[in-house]
Amino acid sequence: MTENEALLAIEEIRQHLEGVSFVAHRDASQVLPVVRERFGAEAALDWLEHARDLFFHDREAGKAFIRNTETAIEACHCLDWVEQAGAFIRWRGTDKALEAFMPQVGEAIAELGAEGEQAWFEIGLRWLGRHLESGTAYFRTSWRELTGGKGSEGIEELLAPAERLFQERRVALGSYIAGAMRVRDLVGPDGLGQWVRRGGDILQASRQRGEAFFRLESPESIGLLLEAVPGYRSRDHARLLQLLQQAWFGRSHPFGEAAWIPGDGRPLADTDGATIYLPVVFPDRDEAVAAVIHVAGHIELGTYDADAIEALFTEAGMAHPPVDADQRITWRPLYAAYGDELFRFQLLFDLCEDLRVDAALDRMVPGHLHRVLELAGRRVPPGGNARPYWDLALASVRGALAQDTLDERLRPLLGPDARLVHAFRIANRLFEASSELPTPDMADRDAAYLPGRGPNASRPVYPRTPGEGEGTPEEAEEMQAARDEDGAGQDESPDVQEDPDWSIPPEQTGGSGGRIGSGINTATVVTGTRRQRTTEQVGTGHPEWDYRDQAYKPDWAWVQEKELDERDPEGVSAIMAEQGATLTRLKRALQMQKPQRMAPKRRQLDGEELDVEAAMDFVTEKRAGSSPEPYVYKHRTPQHRDTAVMLLADLSTSIMAPAESGEGRVVDRLRAGMLLFSEALETIGDQFALAGFASKYRDNVSFYPIKEFGAGLDAEARATMAGINGRLATRMGAAIRHACARFRHVGADRRLLLILSDGRPADYDDGGDPRYLHEDTRMAVKEAVDKGIHPFCLTLDPAGSDYLPAIFGPGHYLVLDNVNDLPRRLPEVYLRLRSA
Repeated sequence: MTENEALLAIEEIRQHLEGVSFVAHRDASQVLPVVRERFGAEAALDWLEHARDLFFHDREAGKAFIRNTETAIEACHCLDWVEQAGAFIRWRGTDKALEAFMPQVGEAIAELGAEGEQAWFEIGLRWLGRHLESGTAYFRTSWRELTGGKGSEGIEELLAPAERLFQERRVALGSYIAGAMRVRDLVGPDGLGQWVRRGGDILQASRQRGEAFFRLESPESIGLLLEAVPGYRSRDHARLLQLLQQAWFGRSHPFGEAAWIPGDGRPLADTDGATIYLPVVFPDRDEAVAAVIHVAGHIELGTYDADAIEALFTEAGMAHPPVDADQRITWRPLYAAYGDELFRFQLLFDLCEDLRVDAALDRMVPGHLHRVLELAGRRVPPGGNARPYWDLALASVRGALAQDTLDERLRPLLGPDARLVHAFRIANRLFEASSELPTPDMADRDAAYLPGRGPNASRPVYPRTPGEGEGTPEEAEEMQAARDEDGAGQDESPDVQEDPDWSIPPEQTGGSGGRIGSGINTATVVTGTRRQRTTEQVGTGHPEWDYRDQAYKPDWAWVQEKELDERDPEGVSAIMAEQGATLTRLKRALQMQKPQRMAPKRRQLDGEELDVEAAMDFVTEKRAGSSPEPYVYKHRTPQHRDTAVMLLADLSTSIMAPAESGEGRVVDRLRAGMLLFSEALETIGDQFALAGFASKYRDNVSFYPIKEFGAGLDAEARATMAGINGRLATRMGAAIRHACARFRHVGADRRLLLILSDGRPADYDDGGDPRYLHEDTRMAVKEAVDKGIHPFCLTLDPAGSDYLPAIFGPGHYLVLDNVNDLPRRLPEVYLRLRSA
């Protein structure tokens, strides 16, 4: 084919695409010159033909192919992958797999070579042929992680057991691959084989237990993994570590097991002020000893003393430290003030307090600071955003030993009179002067600590008084048991404060869970023995779906309707003034929604014309001897769809977080959005209701009616919206079921349930299983649809696209990129749904 013939064929395809899809034509036209310039007209034609075929096979697949082309070319400088992409046409529904394949293929060719990349691709294609979801899971996994540093041989080694599991037990790759990679990387291929064999035995006994085993979600699987991980086992050496405490401090503190799983970052020790929680394994003996002495040092040297914490919160402008039902202090409010810079401040505060404690320990335990320095020298420093904080901490230790220049702001922490509040003040000065430091995430934070150190406030703590806890390890354990027993009784007492951060359950908790920091809640990992709560079945009982048993639990979630006490009449005026321009534009749009098209209204006593069908019925009945009413006319009226909607707002704690723009909080945008939404519906005349929800355990789901169907939008409802605040957690399934019940007496052709949320379904008693409440919410949505109610979720959670499609279905949710868009977008979304 000549170049002119190729160019003519390209133009024909472009014109065809233009007639079918503006987006496909535009995107292809942008990429074509790059392909043609690099590889010639004939190669460009071949590329465009594949783009067209993929687009007609599946629009999303075609878009993924086109939009990732330049990235692939830049990585590998070739088009060898074009034919591979075309192979995805063999099956329907491969768009997600192709979307995952395209961003990786260029880099895979560049680093694995053509032969290695071809092997990676063919393995994935085999899995697509066996099971579409398994093939998609394969391509969604990083090729680099799949290889384990061994190229395509590493992939074959990893997936050979998966082939057998699929053939014999029908275990999908998505249930196997993430756990298997972690096991292989930690214990090698031999350990992987043992792990798979054990999982196969469990699978034979129970499919549910077996799949949880392979996903590393069962204690049995994690236990086996922990047994195989090399290192210094703290449990085996607990007596030695207790004696070291006794030797240096004259007493010791009991040990508990930290909620750490191999592969989840560094193993770190922490404390609740009474018990020292150790990971199952440390890298070596020296780090285990350093960690125990360091954490015990914090307990002994006042970090968790009641008067020290009181002074700290007073310094932060909080009258009293928040205390939960077990009389533990939660640190979250202290850190929440720093918003998105939470972890930056926490690392600086911990650096200061660690320096204070380690300097004091160096006076008690000879050579302690030198050992910290020596341990740090043995470790490979972390990369990324963690490195600057590691370097700062290292420089502070060197400065304390006079091996380097010490930041003069830190010098007061070396004295014997230094206290926790002094570390807090200095940390704030460092925070204000260190805006150039990168903002770390949680993984960066954990990697930034020197060996033996870790976050000082990772869990709620029991405030201590001087002299508390003296005695032998056995006496300390008895004291902890007595404390637990007292706490069990307190769990059953009424709550004084409706804030989840003041009522944290007494299990061992890991994950953010919305407890430390601010922003959108993430799943909480709960381990250890759960203390049983006495449930109170008050309110309306709703069933809850348990995916593990594939059955409903009858009357499991109990919903109580409550009134929101907060009112802010002045806030209404302020919000409406701020959003005036948006409201004006919305009102113009609303005029377009008013009924315009005329439709006949039949069987009337009078009208513009005769209703022929009604007239025939009238004559027939008359001749039969009846005395029918003469409803034989029809007249024309404006036609519109009769719509009723309930706006159900998630009022969990995380709405109190600062907005990402730095101006105000998420709750401010929520209030404005609900007010504009209400004004919009009041203008258009649709039936609507407003409510909020929050939860704290299955028997305490709060449902807050703000405006009922049929009630007017009065000043009280507006003031309630303007005064909304966050509380508790998000048991969404129960709230959806309760909201659907309120449609029972609403007559409308179309009934919408618009759910406004900022995070995933979660509650304090979900057992650390994020899937549990996800699946229950999915079933609640299905029940709503079966009743003729159409749920739609509008979320502020950037990760919403990861879980909302499975819960609400594609096209039935919207992720807002910016919380500031909420007031404008909320009414617009409704108007779009209304006219659909």
